[in-house]
This record gives sequence, structure tokens and C-alpha cells, in this order.
Amino acid sequence: MTVLSNETSPLSAPLTDRIFDLLQDSIIKGEIPAGSKISEPELAKAYGVSRGTLREALSRLEERHLIVRSPNHGARVISLSYEELIDTYQIREVLGGLACSLAAQNMTGDEIGELRRLLDEHEKSIEEDHGLSYYQKEGELDFHYRILQGSRNKKLLVILDGGLYQLIRMYRYQFSTASPRPYLALKEHRRIVDAIEERDSELADLLMRRHIRTARINVEERHKSAMTKDADNG
Repeated sequence: MTVLSNETSPLSAPLTDRIFDLLQDSIIKGEIPAGSKISEPELAKAYGVSRGTLREALSRLEERHLIVRSPNHGARVISLSYEELIDTYQIREVLGGLACSLAAQNMTGDEIGELRRLLDEHEKSIEEDHGLSYYQKEGELDFHYRILQGSRNKKLLVILDGGLYQLIRMYRYQFSTASPRPYLALKEHRRIVDAIEERDSELADLLMRRHIRTARINVEERHKSAMTKDADNG
């Protein structure tokens, strides 16, 4: 882990931000596994920061629904049951399609151009990782977030960004690894941008729903495979 020390320096203000970013990325990528217990003393020592700084970062992770706290068990990384995960994907399918439909009506030509350039950067990232994963940094560097912003629907932004966005990022990344999904997902993203650029809101909605549904089916198949393997080993 990277040590970020000297909390009394002028850089102390953004230190919590840097710790938060490191922890969030580690959770999203599964380096800190879902369901694992958070040890404040161990993390503070590993990152070379005070418990106070760490707690601030953990509070922000809790706000983003990436960790949960309980009086008797402390803090743990969020872990959705299979049923909860499928429920989340179903909600995402509907709202994601709506966001895409609205983006086709409201995104400017410049925004669409930026979206294409973003996908070019994503392609480079996938190639650098030899097609093993499709990791998108959050916010402006995330394809789905760009479309959500392009919808111009503030209520939709609050619903997805406020509660589901980080959970979706985590499971989207972790279920993209060790599968053909990275290149397929990129291809689907490019088709969605084509529909947005053509101002075909119905097609954009359809393609986004199909894209998310395909990801959900991938989750279902991997779950079924894991269950079969467990039964065979049992």
C-alpha cells in the first residue's frame, strides 16, 4: 500500500481525499473483498495516517454505500446477496435506458465527441490490461456517468449517483474480469453513442437496456456456474 504521511504539512487537507480514493479503488477492484472487515488500526498503519484521517475517509465510503457499520461488528465492505445484486441490475436496466433516451435528446455535439474520445481511452486501457478487465474511473471518466449527466434529469442523477452508482461500479468491474465482457462492452458502448449521435432516443434506450441486461445475464451465468461447482465439490 502507498504510504501517505506528514499530516501536518500544507497538503494535510486533501490527504483524506487521497486515502478515500485509494480505499474506494481497492474496494471497487475487489482488492479489499466484499464482506471483509475493516480494521482501522491496520489500515491507518498501512497508509501511514492517523485514525482520525482514516475515519473521515471511511465515513465518506459509508455515504457511498461501499461500507456498512454496525454497533457490534464494526465496519465491513458492502456485500450484496445474489438476489440483491440482480434486483440492482434490474433497476439499473430501466433507469439506464431512460438516461440514455434523454441523453439522445439533450447531449450536445461536443459532449458526444468527448464521449467518443473517452471510449478511445477506454480501449487503450483494456488493451494495456490484455483484455482482462474494463476499469472505468469514476465521474467524468465513466461512460455511464457521462450519459447520466447528459440526460439533464436531476432526479435521475440523484437516484443513481446517490445510492447505486458506486455499487454498480464495483460489481460491473468485478464481473467484467476473466470474461470476454471488456471488449464486448466497449463495442456495445460505441453502438450506444452512435444512437445518441443520431438522436434516436428509442434505439438508445433499447441498446442501453440490452447492454445492461447482457451484463446481468453474465452475472447470472457465473452464479449458476459457481453453484454447480459447489454442488460437485459437496
